[in-house]
Amino acid sequence: MRSTIFAKIESATAALKTKAPMPEYDVTLTHSLPKLEGSDLWEIFSRNFKAVNGKPMDSVTQVADFLKSTNQLHGYCDPALFDAIGAKLVAAGLTVETVYDRSRYDDYQFGITRASGAIAETGSVIIDDDRTSSRLAALSPWVHVAVLERREIHRAMSDALAALGDSPNIIWCTGPSKTADVEGILIEGVHGPGEQIVLLV
Repeated sequence: MRSTIFAKIESATAALKTKAPMPEYDVTLTHSLPKLEGSDLWEIFSRNFKAVNGKPMDSVTQVADFLKSTNQLHGYCDPALFDAIGAKLVAAGLTVETVYDRSRYDDYQFGITRASGAIAETGSVIIDDDRTSSRLAALSPWVHVAVLERREIHRAMSDALAALGDSPNIIWCTGPSKTADVEGILIEGVHGPGEQIVLLV
């Protein structure tokens, strides 16, 4: 019986496994030229990221100082980033784990994961299942530190869309999570991190 049900589901969703091709459009019509002023993608991204209350940083010392100043002293770090980032945070007096225990999600005040990219035009961080070691570690702690390489910054949304590939779960984070559902009052940190940091490496 179970195999019959799953076979029917598989048959009904077979078409979803093939990604629809991108429609053709004039990308220049979708660009926000004022947001793209400048030539250095990190500077453009930083300006637009700050506009949505993100915090661009370019040193682990900045991250450690921020975490200590806000009393966010215990968190998770992608094991692949531990030597370059996590060990320096430990040396600065923070507690860092390299295994994210889902049953203790409330214990993690910060999460450090790789970004799959960023969009300079919108100040958005891209995370996905291919490069982000733990989506829960990126979305559950109050502070998320997305580690980004300069070559992964896309100039505009159209460039990011063309480069995203076939990852089934892609999330664009444009600053801290926020909502204005209740009486039009903007509240940050409701459905995810209240502080979004991008660390350029």
